[in-house]
Amino acid sequence: AGAGGGGCPAGGNDFQWCFSQVKGAIDEDVAEADIISTVEFNYSGDLLATGDKGGRVVIFQREQENKSRPHSRGEYNVYSTFQSHEPEFDYLKSLEIEEKINKIRWLPQQNAAHFLLSTNDKTIKLWKISERDKRAEGYNLKDEDGRLRDPFRITALRVPILKPMDLMVEASPRRIFANAHTYHINSISVNSDHETYLSADDLRINLWHLEITDRSFNIVDIKPANMEELTEVITAAEFHPHQCNVFVYSSSKGTIRLCDMRSSALCDRHSKFFEEPEDPSSRSFFSEIISSISDVKFSHSGRYMMTRDYLSVKVWDLNMESRPVETHQVHEYLRSKLCSLYENDCIFDKFECCWNGSDSAIMTGSYNNFFRMFDRDTRRDVTLEASRESSKPRASLKPRKVCTGGKRKKDEISVDSLDFNKKILHTAWHPADNVIAVAATNNLYIFQDKIN
Repeated sequence: AGAGGGGCPAGGNDFQWCFSQVKGAIDEDVAEADIISTVEFNYSGDLLATGDKGGRVVIFQREQENKSRPHSRGEYNVYSTFQSHEPEFDYLKSLEIEEKINKIRWLPQQNAAHFLLSTNDKTIKLWKISERDKRAEGYNLKDEDGRLRDPFRITALRVPILKPMDLMVEASPRRIFANAHTYHINSISVNSDHETYLSADDLRINLWHLEITDRSFNIVDIKPANMEELTEVITAAEFHPHQCNVFVYSSSKGTIRLCDMRSSALCDRHSKFFEEPEDPSSRSFFSEIISSISDVKFSHSGRYMMTRDYLSVKVWDLNMESRPVETHQVHEYLRSKLCSLYENDCIFDKFECCWNGSDSAIMTGSYNNFFRMFDRDTRRDVTLEASRESSKPRASLKPRKVCTGGKRKKDEISVDSLDFNKKILHTAWHPADNVIAVAATNNLYIFQDKIN
């Protein structure tokens, strides 16, 4: 992060972040349907998918590096856009089911096509994204315009030939996994066996086979016999990146349970239980709300996991359950504002977090279109802003600072003037390179390190 905290080191190198691209309209009045609700790189990082509240999925593809400018990284351009989910109505419960995409998860690429899972509150879909640059011509039973020919006029057998055509990217739904969740789906996670995946809602976690749509196996059920005794809900769940039998799920009480599917089919009893005891001196009316975990992510190595609660990011060693090995404060200056954040419902915002490719740095969002980066080796951190004001190509991002009281310095912003309607909830980090994607309302910002 340099002497002045001006960047985020990765792999031990200090560097600056600079603006690369922004995708989205500049309209002041943002339509609710255009708000980005999830961001996800695929395993290679060449594709970047976003889902929005209107049920659309937009996939961006990284352009090949330019030979005339070998040092410039390829930009991301729109590759495919399709409507993944439509609004539905549950007539039995008289409930409207939103089309909003809650999560997107890519499957590892096995052939020329790409596959991804997308989910709204109730239904998960497996999409195939494939390219077509040839078309068949010379059918026997129909004309070139598709109309059936009169069988009596067919006197010779034609061999169809393939002719080149403009590249077309097709998105087709291959599987629809429905009717398995009573409550809203908050997580999906693909297993390292590449055959199964889990889906989690407030009270249950189901295990699916990617080939079987009409049934799933319930692996966690925390629903009490009497719903009045309900004390916590499941907030996020994820499979271990290498061990196909291990997964974790977090709760609204700030706890994380690690389960091993080898020990029993129904994982109601956890193998490990991660919880940091609360300091009684700092207990307040809001303690339980702000301790709720909104996201949990395993490190790429599988040794650590990261959890995000309202005010902080914690890194846990899977071998130590008693307390996290690192705690990074994201916006501690908001502790004095919890009352007003409770009144405007911001205290219930669910921020996500992500690792860089080497697990040496982590990133998460905040308000005022700020996002935070923490270097795990040097313990430096930086606050950066996603805004169109600094969106000139290769413009360096200036570190931002928030002051809580007293005299405000020139470059600082007062905690009282933060815009809580502008929030970075969804972020993603390229699996190999220092390229990050940050969703700010209806805009997708892409930043890269200054070196490239």
